[in-house]
Amino acid sequence: MAAMQEKKVARFKVEVELANYGDIAAVERGYLAPDKVRRVKILGVVDSGASRLVLPTAIAKQLGVPVTGKVKVTYANRTSTQRDKVEGVFLELQGRHGIFNAHLEPKRDTALIGALVLEELDFLIDPLKERVFPRDPKMLTCEAE
Repeated sequence: MAAMQEKKVARFKVEVELANYGDIAAVERGYLAPDKVRRVKILGVVDSGASRLVLPTAIAKQLGVPVTGKVKVTYANRTSTQRDKVEGVFLELQGRHGIFNAHLEPKRDTALIGALVLEELDFLIDPLKERVFPRDPKMLTCEAE
């Protein structure tokens, strides 16, 4: 029986800006002044071994994003639990942005930025320089068959 190889995971911090997408949409419709959009800059841990976006519960409350359900979360130590899920998180990283769902962790103080977020924003990881960079700086690149 072959020994299991340990998966190499890149982990480093970047600064991201988060906002409530509902607020942004209200500004676009003329219902809210731009300075009333709930925003926060926070350190995010880029983790190639994680899949999605994870936020500290306190940050989600500060942004006012709605809890819309629960998700089952499995941790690296193989334990699992249920956590709240929020929707409508606007995330900006290096001038690229997207709208994401996230699950909440009450004891976190940084965001966790997983592979699906990086893929949606079309970023590649340079683990040696501990940075993310766009595959094409001019535009998003999509793959199709």
